[in-house]
Amino acid sequence: MTTVPTAAATGSVGARFLANCERHADAEAFRYPTPDDRWVSLTWRDLATRATELAAGLISLGITDGRRVAIAASTRIEWVEADLAIMLVGATTTTIYPNTNCEDVTYILDDCAAVAVFAENTTQVAKLRSDTGWAGAVRQVVTFDPVDDPATLGLDALRELGRDHLLSNPNAISNVLDATGPDHLATIVYTSGTTGAPKGVELTHANWLYVGAAVASEHFIRTDAVQLLWLPLSHVFGKLLLAAQYEIGFVTAIDGRVDKIIDNLAAVRPTIMAAAPRIFEKVYSRIVTGATAAGGFRAALFRWAFHLGADAVGCRQARRKLPVWRRLQLAIADRLVFAKIRGRLGGRLEILFSGSAALAPSIAEWFAAAGLPILEGYGLTEATGVSFVNRPGHLRIGTVGQPLAGTEVRIADDGEILLRGPGVMRGYHKLPTATAEVLDADGWFATGDIGQLELHDYLRITDRKKDLVKTSGGKYIAPTAIESAIESAIKAACPLISTAIVIADGRKFASLLVTLDSDACREIPTETIHDTVARAVADVNKGLNRWETIKHFRILPRELSVEAGEITPSLKVKRAAVARNHANLIESIYSEHGS
Repeated sequence: MTTVPTAAATGSVGARFLANCERHADAEAFRYPTPDDRWVSLTWRDLATRATELAAGLISLGITDGRRVAIAASTRIEWVEADLAIMLVGATTTTIYPNTNCEDVTYILDDCAAVAVFAENTTQVAKLRSDTGWAGAVRQVVTFDPVDDPATLGLDALRELGRDHLLSNPNAISNVLDATGPDHLATIVYTSGTTGAPKGVELTHANWLYVGAAVASEHFIRTDAVQLLWLPLSHVFGKLLLAAQYEIGFVTAIDGRVDKIIDNLAAVRPTIMAAAPRIFEKVYSRIVTGATAAGGFRAALFRWAFHLGADAVGCRQARRKLPVWRRLQLAIADRLVFAKIRGRLGGRLEILFSGSAALAPSIAEWFAAAGLPILEGYGLTEATGVSFVNRPGHLRIGTVGQPLAGTEVRIADDGEILLRGPGVMRGYHKLPTATAEVLDADGWFATGDIGQLELHDYLRITDRKKDLVKTSGGKYIAPTAIESAIESAIKAACPLISTAIVIADGRKFASLLVTLDSDACREIPTETIHDTVARAVADVNKGLNRWETIKHFRILPRELSVEAGEITPSLKVKRAAVARNHANLIESIYSEHGS
């Protein structure tokens, strides 16, 4: 068996990981599914051995000391092992979404000068090809799945190289760790590119160590917690959950197949799960539609229970005490309705985290009513993924919570949120001008988001600074706030809408494009759907200035997709792409209602 080096210091992610492996050696670290969907466990000692062997294999190939190594794969245990191996040799992980197109893959590899790539399968390998061999500076490709290509190296073959290297160089990993400090570059994560070419965000070992330590200091994730992790590890949201795990030592069940989330909740019975709002919306739609479709007593009981639950949530938010008789009713509702919903989701969920996009308050209230409060947080890639989060027992719906320990916040004169602290990036890769535009000499990072601080430093995000648009009449509109209000209003009435996009830039009036949740709308007549959306738009208009009101809307024939370039892999809407793809429909609105 390979001897895992002792971690004497904790100045890097790799050293911190090994220290945690020593502390929890025989405890379970990960669970992962086999091809026939059986769950297999991996101890911290086993994981350390696997990562160390891969790391030694990289050293044998001359890959160490700040070299860039990309990972192009979905979320799976091999992604974790590869990333840890890169950390252990002092190299730099560059993340690539598995659905990134060939052109963007080439751009990223060229920009970061990657010398090696961990590629998931044949599909990912094909994206790395160039006319003369591999793209850019790449000279070695290691595959997770078997690939019929003699120019690639399988993961097991890399492990074998590592074992051989450690026999003759037993201190190979320790020597590298001793030379890797907190200020060394650990990761380059490329932004989603909603407004142009993606930028490489440089995150150091200190950034990741801070996030892990800050989450651990909150003490709401215990070492006996079980996390279900499906989020893309190519995105900073998924990767920060690993940083927290390496610090705390809890168990993660890892499976990136989104269509398996519900099944995995039942099989794994996790206590923690993080997700983007769209996943929570899907769960909500499925449960509400199923419970109310048949009508009768069951639907009435469901509505009664959630009426009680919503009232209780409102009392908790207002810090009011529920009367005894209401608590008794709520206990009945919990037993007959809410407990069954929690059972469908594994029955043990204690903490749900939401990030990456705004969570509709109506969805947050519904989950809270069912005894599944969602802790919404806020972070950017440039701040290592998390800067604010709601805490258990102190949830304030509609806000993204309070700052992490060590993170400073300031609101600029124009409302922009400014952050400073150990989580803020080193800068954009090879883009000093772009870095200087958002990061000043005192370390304050301009997020580009507009928000306000409320009592006890709870942060409310109100819009995206760059999203402000001007009508042809010269009036500014904050489309994100209007979109959120419309989505929330519609979802409160009926779980139909999946996305709302305001069109107003350079136009005489604001209009709206909406997409529908295909599952929720399957049994609902088209006329009912249209009337529901129209009522929600009318309700939202009552709270807007005259020039902000939505005059007309159109329902798109399909949901937005990554493949069409309309949303990023982390589910952020690319407004320009939506406008471009549906230009004819938009023009029809303004040609029909030009006056």
